[in-house]
Amino acid sequence: MQKLFKMTIEVDYRFPPDVNAEKQAKVIAIGQTVGTWDARFAHREASLTSHLGEVVSVVKQPDNYSIATVRFPLSNVENDVSSLLTMIFGKYSMAGAAKVVALRLPENYGLRPKYGISGIRELLNVRTRPLIMAIFKPALGLSAADHAAILKEVAMEGLDIIKDDEILGNLPSAPTLERLKACREVLDTVKQQTGRTVLYAVNVTGNAAQLLQRARDLVSNGANALLLNVFSYGFSVLEALAVDPEVNVPIFTHPAGAGALSAAPDYGFDYSVSLGTLMAYAGADAVLYPAHYGNLPFDANTEAQIRDILRARNVMPVPSAGIHPGVVGKAVSDYGQDVILNAGTGIMDHPDGAGSGVKAFFEALECVNKSESLNFDSLDSLPDGALKSAIQKWGVWIDK
Repeated sequence: MQKLFKMTIEVDYRFPPDVNAEKQAKVIAIGQTVGTWDARFAHREASLTSHLGEVVSVVKQPDNYSIATVRFPLSNVENDVSSLLTMIFGKYSMAGAAKVVALRLPENYGLRPKYGISGIRELLNVRTRPLIMAIFKPALGLSAADHAAILKEVAMEGLDIIKDDEILGNLPSAPTLERLKACREVLDTVKQQTGRTVLYAVNVTGNAAQLLQRARDLVSNGANALLLNVFSYGFSVLEALAVDPEVNVPIFTHPAGAGALSAAPDYGFDYSVSLGTLMAYAGADAVLYPAHYGNLPFDANTEAQIRDILRARNVMPVPSAGIHPGVVGKAVSDYGQDVILNAGTGIMDHPDGAGSGVKAFFEALECVNKSESLNFDSLDSLPDGALKSAIQKWGVWIDK
């Protein structure tokens, strides 16, 4: 059985109560693989059968939904995500209510990260604590010089990573290469003065050919990380970046657009598949996704699934969207040390400035490490007051 699984792909499809799950699972197993054949192809029976999908099980759930598991031959795909998606859900995705809720691939399928958790930590020389990441805000309308000034403020306070907003492309107001060159000077200064490396994940955009060449150009001009909107540009673009020898920097992936694929309860792909499995097998080094204690609706169990799927492939989890210093205790409880805490307004909109936003995160980590409360009234002893100001503004996450 173990040998069989290594040569196959298993997919769990969830069907609503009013759908004949057993019938539809058979439709998928046949229709998404070989299809039907008649006596004209009897001489090809063995070959055709070797490509046929198989219904493994159909199990009714307590809510009267059904989970059908279909097994596909590994020989039907090209060891990439695009052919995989076409096989497991391509045409059938238009057939009615059905959702892919789990995807099990052989360990050697697809790609592993070039850097991942261990490599990013190696680049930063930070081994034993959560990493702190910021987002340039405002998202649009800043000049390259503005970006550099913001970076200087937060980098000098100990920030590990900063990224472009996913909306920011190669725009006339601040062309990507100009932003990079302005920020590269800051990164070099920080390195010279403190010995610390700070990563800047530059948003790489353009059509497929432009994007790949732009990524190479950015790296050759000093980019030490890239950001990719995978659901906009495609998993094949991520895979191409991940295997390109000239793109020898970590790739951070953004979830923009994932809701169109995963948010509907009875259609598409579960978030654990779209933001977990597919990213983990397509070469991402770090994956951004919503935290359930952030400002987007997200399920805690789904978040935990994504975290565990990514870590199993050495991919760094990056809970995002509404992260601020008051959730650090909860995040460390959920994630431990191997996590990037990604904050936009939670750093940039700190009452005392973005530098204090970074200080507040490190003060929160210090409190958590000492098992001290983040309660507002207990923070007077902290020297900078940055955490107290942050909690006064954003509060503290309390489990609900």
